[in-house]
Amino acid sequence: MTVRRTRFRPLLLAVAGTLSIALLLPPASASGDVRARTVASGLNNPRGIFLVTGRSYFVAEGGIGGSGPCQPGPFGPICVGLTGAVTHVQNGTLDRLVNLPSIASPDGSLAFGPHDVAIGDEGALFATVGLGGDPAYRAGFGPAGDDLATLVRITRSGQMRVVADLLAYEEAHDPAGGVEESDPYGILRRGDSSIVTDAGANDLLKVTDRGRISTLAVFPSRMVDFQGGEVPMDAVPTTVVRGPDGAYYVGQLTGFPFPLHGARVFRVVPGEKPTVWARGFTNIIDMAFHNGKLYVLEIAHNSLATTSTPFGALLRLNRDGSKTVLFKDLFFPTSLAFTSGGDALVTNCGICPGGGEVLRIGL
Repeated sequence: MTVRRTRFRPLLLAVAGTLSIALLLPPASASGDVRARTVASGLNNPRGIFLVTGRSYFVAEGGIGGSGPCQPGPFGPICVGLTGAVTHVQNGTLDRLVNLPSIASPDGSLAFGPHDVAIGDEGALFATVGLGGDPAYRAGFGPAGDDLATLVRITRSGQMRVVADLLAYEEAHDPAGGVEESDPYGILRRGDSSIVTDAGANDLLKVTDRGRISTLAVFPSRMVDFQGGEVPMDAVPTTVVRGPDGAYYVGQLTGFPFPLHGARVFRVVPGEKPTVWARGFTNIIDMAFHNGKLYVLEIAHNSLATTSTPFGALLRLNRDGSKTVLFKDLFFPTSLAFTSGGDALVTNCGICPGGGEVLRIGL
């Protein structure tokens, strides 16, 4: 059987090539004058983080797949199970509120599942559940995979309902054109709506709490240099934040060949074409504004296509356009939030089943 193409397939290849290194890495330590300490551990492929207080936050866990049904993957079967989670972390203690769909290899690696989480005005939680594939790929997981590629609402008591099916919207509208696939990733709450980056569909969506979906922006592919020629590269938007000016700012992971310094930050005003606001980043996975400055988390500062071990980094974009690397002793970091005191909370080892952690980085 032919393995279906997905825009994240090269990312899976990079992950598979470095996953065995994760357990050999030392704990995060000093990076220049900046220090980090682990404040939560034992997470299954942690992705997005939403801060309540410095010691209380929610984490989306990608899960470890399950007993199936299974489908062929790039390195063997990919199986589905209800092992994804939205987890409340209080003083380092994990409280998994709800089980959500997850697809992964039998060892729990290469996971797609809950990617990000945010709290609505009324206190309910909203989470994106990824897929990285097309309708036929989701259908191959049977009923257990029906809630992949959706936006879900979760009460504090653990009750879950699907707000919107983003794969169905992609199949019906395909705003960016090309392959009809979906991987809902970043989420930002605005009033009674969720603003969602679809890393598979290459667009930015608005989803009301009643399930109405509209397209705010699309991010086309662009030609980049590769081995003496040019190849098309998908945008792969992974994160959306609201800037001090009220506009949306979207960071891109980029697709293959993951060029060094090839990732951009787009400024999005609804009703207008996205504009490039900042350049020169590599494989952006999350961003946050703090004290008027943009902080960028790179899942691989030296590129996912590096021949050495990828390492993540936290950077600050300065007012003159220069960039300051604040911390780079990270392995596949996936999300970023700031405490009221100015420390950064980072989910680290986001490809580690059972080995994921949250770091508190003193800046």
